[in-house]
Amino acid sequence: MPEYRRILLDGAAVETVRDGDELVAGDGRRVKIDDAQHLPPVIPSKVIAVHLNHRSRVDEFQIGLPGTPTYFHKPTSSLNSHKGAIVRPEGCKWLNYEGEVAIVIGKTARNIAPADAGEYIAGYTVANDYGLHDFRDTDAGSMLRVKGSDTLCPLGPGLVTDWDFHSKRLRTYVNGEVVQDGSTDEMTWDMHYLIADIARTITLCPGDVLLSGTPANSRPVQPGDVVEVEVEGLGRLTNHIVTGPTAIRTDVGAQPTESEEVLSTALGGDWEFRGIRPPKR
Repeated sequence: MPEYRRILLDGAAVETVRDGDELVAGDGRRVKIDDAQHLPPVIPSKVIAVHLNHRSRVDEFQIGLPGTPTYFHKPTSSLNSHKGAIVRPEGCKWLNYEGEVAIVIGKTARNIAPADAGEYIAGYTVANDYGLHDFRDTDAGSMLRVKGSDTLCPLGPGLVTDWDFHSKRLRTYVNGEVVQDGSTDEMTWDMHYLIADIARTITLCPGDVLLSGTPANSRPVQPGDVVEVEVEGLGRLTNHIVTGPTAIRTDVGAQPTESEEVLSTALGGDWEFRGIRPPKR
């Protein structure tokens, strides 16, 4: 399966193809993978993510799924890369990982059938759909700051074409320990369904990214942690957590909270009480 990566080479963004442990640019220049400065493997006009899809995650929430998927948007300013730093703003505590498979669109898709959706896929990459749950109470409807804050959408390391998404294992590691262990077979809606569903009303353009959902056991990480997401056949996306250089401003906007909704979502427990107990005083 061919794998393509975007890297910074001699100060320019360059597309390369993987050849063993090296990346080869179109002009023949080679760089060791371990020495490469990676960029996101694609340049999307939009990143759309499904809320819940993996059955293990649904069971963990102790809820039922709706009849069809629901989605949220991650702005392109949240994009990050393999080996990039994930910034937890100063004053925030509840930053969670979510290992996922990312679908990359290859040609313009609008009003297509699920049976034809495969023709519109350029390939797949690994994603980590980080969530800053400190803002969950104020952005519960849009998830804008929860999921869309800067650096919270790392993709990579590369774009893999001709990858069959069926029966593939997905694992997330924190500091070398497995914290999520799932499979694409537990997805309620597969890759083709998600594309066709979105493309009914939203035109998907080449390079656009759809995040397909995470398995159970999303939990908070701390500055200094190394988080890796490995998908069978797609590789391993590695990032590290850092504290932001400035605190969340207090003279404008809602502030981070630690309500039961925030804690239950971040820590994965007490789902039956989500959103119905008052915030801690």
